[in-house]
Amino acid sequence: MNPYLLRQFWGLIEASQKNLLLSLDDSHLVHWLMERITGEQELDATEVDRLTHYARSHVALIRDLASDRG
Repeated sequence: MNPYLLRQFWGLIEASQKNLLLSLDDSHLVHWLMERITGEQELDATEVDRLTHYARSHVALIRDLASDRG
C-alpha cells in the first residue's frame, strides 16, 4: 500500500468525529471508511482489498485513538 493512501486513511480518521467512529460496529466502520476514501480517490481492486484488510486489522487502534480524544 502506498504511503499517500495510508496518510489519507489516517487523516480521515483524525478528521472524523469521535462519536461516529465509536458508534459504528466494526463492519460498518470499515465500510464507512472505505466509502469515504474511494469517493475521494479512484482505487483499483487490489488497493481496495489491501486497504479493507488494513482497516479491519486496525479497528481496535482506530477506536483507541477516537476514545483518547478529549
